[in-house]
Amino acid sequence: MTNTTPTTDPKQPKMGRLLITRHCESEWNLLGKWTGTTDVHLSENGFKQAGLLGEALKDIRIDYAFASLQMRTLETLEGILDGAGQTEVPYQRSADINERDYGDYTGMNKWEVRDKVGEAEFNSIRRDWDHAVPNGETLKMVYERALPFYNEVILPKLRAGQTVLLVAHGNSIRALIKYMEVISDEDIAGVEMPFGTIIEYTVSEDGGKMVQRNDITIDITPPHA
Repeated sequence: MTNTTPTTDPKQPKMGRLLITRHCESEWNLLGKWTGTTDVHLSENGFKQAGLLGEALKDIRIDYAFASLQMRTLETLEGILDGAGQTEVPYQRSADINERDYGDYTGMNKWEVRDKVGEAEFNSIRRDWDHAVPNGETLKMVYERALPFYNEVILPKLRAGQTVLLVAHGNSIRALIKYMEVISDEDIAGVEMPFGTIIEYTVSEDGGKMVQRNDITIDITPPHA
């Protein structure tokens, strides 16, 4: 006898969508400073950018949102939800998706540091997987705190069919992209999360890896950050 039992439950919700974006231009982005975990506000331009990102999401119903503990992600999130006309969306904040701690480089002008240490060292500081900075974090360390949060907190909501918005930082997002898109330790140096972009992911139910990616962009001049 042939077994005709379906392999999947038709009542099971389809995987939700994950929307990831970087906070908009901050006051220190504008000044070219390494911000790290320092709590700074968005610039005037950053607030406008957040509203534009929200307008780009007007046709997507957001069920839940996450932001880091840093003010610039909260201000970006609030601007997005206002621009999308979805201010009622519940959200949660977590230190697990905070920006990388730049240690002794925090508050220093990036381009002045580049002139002192040279282009190769500068690029390693900014982009490499496990390049140490004095009293700070590597990207690997950010990955080790951000990935459990993704698997234990975000992924269950996606499995429940929810559309989730995550507003985080260049490096905490790069850490998640590394996992979801299965990027090697070497190749992650070439990955950057641009300003003014929302990455829309559909991910696998089992491991939360990328199934499909779509980039939603707004027309802005990104900061030299």
